[in-house]
Amino acid sequence: MTHALVGLEPRRVEVEAHIQNGVPSFTIVGLADRACQEARERVRSGIASAELEFPGRRVTVNLAPAELRKEGSGFDLPIALAVLAASRQVPHAALERHAAVGELALDGRLRRVGGVLAVAEGARRTGLERLLCPPESAAEAALAGVEPVPVRHLADAVAYLRGELDPDPVPAPRVPERRASADLADVRGQERARRVLEVAAAGGHNLLLGGPPGTGKTMLARRLPGILPALEPDAALEVTRIHSVAGLLPPQHPLIEERPFRAPHHSASTAAIVGGGPGLRPGEVSLAHRGVLLLDELAEFARPALEALRQPLEDGFVSVARAAGRVVFPARFQLVATTTS
Repeated sequence: MTHALVGLEPRRVEVEAHIQNGVPSFTIVGLADRACQEARERVRSGIASAELEFPGRRVTVNLAPAELRKEGSGFDLPIALAVLAASRQVPHAALERHAAVGELALDGRLRRVGGVLAVAEGARRTGLERLLCPPESAAEAALAGVEPVPVRHLADAVAYLRGELDPDPVPAPRVPERRASADLADVRGQERARRVLEVAAAGGHNLLLGGPPGTGKTMLARRLPGILPALEPDAALEVTRIHSVAGLLPPQHPLIEERPFRAPHHSASTAAIVGGGPGLRPGEVSLAHRGVLLLDELAEFARPALEALRQPLEDGFVSVARAAGRVVFPARFQLVATTTS
C-alpha cells in the first residue's frame, strides 16, 4: 500500500504483484510514468543486493487504480515488497498493516523522496498506523500522526516485516529557534520605509516599493518576513506539506515554522509562478503561502505571469487545469513588488 499525489492530495494506491510461468520478464502496469517504469531495474538490482531472490518467471506489478497517473520513484519500495510477498519471501499479513514509500538505490539502500508528509497523511486516513520509509523522512512522516518505521536498506525492511528486526524509535522533530535570516533591525535610517513595512505586516497588506536603483527596495522587502508573527501549528503543517511535495523540505528541519519568502526571477514562466507543468507541481505563489512573494522589478515580468496572479490575490488559492487533471493549490501570501522610478 502506498499513495500517489494529485497536487497536494494523496490518493490510495494498491500495489499488486503476480508471478506466473513463462518467459522471465518484469512488467509494471497502471499508468506509471517514466521514473516509475524505471523502477524495474532498481527493484531487480535492489533485491539481488539484499541477498534475496528475484523470481525467475514472468512478474507483473499492477498499480491500482489504473486510471490514476503514478509519478516519481517513491513507488520503488512498495513494488519491491509486493514482488517479495508474491514470491513468499515476505508475509502478506505484515504488509496489510503498513504503507511504504521510498526510492531504491542499486545496492538496496533507500533514498529520500518528496511528499512523504502527504503520503503519511494518506496512510493515516486509510487506517494504517505505520509507514516504512527512509530514515531521512521519518521525522517528516511523524508529523502526520503515523508511526514511521525507518529502514536504511531493503534487507532491513524485509527483516522488520519478518519480525527479525525492531528499528530504533524516531525522536520527535526538533523545532529550531526562530531566527530571521534578514532582520529589520539591521536597517539604519529609512524611517518612512520601515514604518510602511510595519503597517503592511500588521494589516497583511500588499506593498509596492518604488524609487531609484540602490535605495534599498529589495533589502527592505527581504526583511518583511522577519517581523511577521510565527506560524500557527496548523499553518506550519500546511506550509511544510507544500514544500515537501515540491521536494524543497530540508531533512534536518522537517517542520517549517518560519514564514516562507520567495523571490522568483523576472524571466520565470507562468507555470513557474502559479504552478502546473507536466507533474502539476506547486508554483512560487504556493511556495510563498502564508509568507511573502517578492517580484523584484515588476515591470520586467511577462504580462501573462502577472495576469495569472489575479486569482490567488483575490481568492487565496490557484486552480490549475491541464489535460492531466485539475488541482487546487493554496496561495495566500503578501505580495511585495518593486519598481524603478
